[in-house]
Amino acid sequence: MSQMKLSVVTPVYKEEFTIRPFLQRLIPVLEKITPDYEIIFCLDPSPDRTWEVISEEASKNPKIKCLLFSRRFGQPMATLAGMQSSKGEAVVVIDVDLQDPPELIPEMIQKYREGSEVVYAQRRSRQGETWIKRVVSVIGYKVINHIAEVDIPPNTGDFRLMSRRVVDHVVHLKENHGFLRGMVSLVGFKQTFVMFDREARHTGPGNYNRLVGSLRIGFNGVFCFSNYALTLSTTAGFLIAFLAFVLAIFYLFLKIVGYPLPLGNPTIVILVLLLAGVQLISVGILGEYIGRIYDEVKQRPRFIINQTIGID
Repeated sequence: MSQMKLSVVTPVYKEEFTIRPFLQRLIPVLEKITPDYEIIFCLDPSPDRTWEVISEEASKNPKIKCLLFSRRFGQPMATLAGMQSSKGEAVVVIDVDLQDPPELIPEMIQKYREGSEVVYAQRRSRQGETWIKRVVSVIGYKVINHIAEVDIPPNTGDFRLMSRRVVDHVVHLKENHGFLRGMVSLVGFKQTFVMFDREARHTGPGNYNRLVGSLRIGFNGVFCFSNYALTLSTTAGFLIAFLAFVLAIFYLFLKIVGYPLPLGNPTIVILVLLLAGVQLISVGILGEYIGRIYDEVKQRPRFIINQTIGID
């Protein structure tokens, strides 16, 4: 185990007060596993001193490295950039806020040594999160797993260990949405998990995975790994058309038997509003898919690096 090279990839944004506590817990864990490791911080430009703090720590320990992007590209792209720059036989993706405990890495390494190419951390409990985010997370995973074409484990984040070839395959997918959980599942290979209790953030509120960001990531899981939403839209269209046909037969029957139909029948208003709602939802679903197709066709770079520390 001491002969392997281990890479740790950590996306960061506005985390100047978390970097040092994170390193104080992470580095002793890595040194017990192997002397040949690297820690790659992937930094979206921050208005605080995050870059300066990382630079100071890197000057003390050359195994600490950093990618500074030209603008804010977001957590998914930052993570993929770090994975692309990593050199390890195994790569661990972990957040800097200490909600994902570095002490879990040795157990992941053990699972990796037993033959698993992906070891993801699955949460038994989630401390320090609002009930709204918990509900959104539970519902989101159920929806994604019901309709997605790949199996995405519930109660997981990006905290995981991947073998070198899994990392290479994920990076070579060249997808712009960066939904790592789905991309790793899409690549395949033998996967297993370790359980843990997720703690509250070490300091302050989160800067990446707020409710809106979680919803955006969830939409990527729905629209990038399944065509079910299109099928659902088509099914709803056929269902509404069938109901309209049945209602037309019903009204024709009432007319034949001489039943007086009131003028300005409210059913017409209800049907018009319902049909308009279905149409708008269908157009919105098409827009989500077309927007992602547009992003992929443009083939813009997923990230642009401004400065680096310890990386060519």
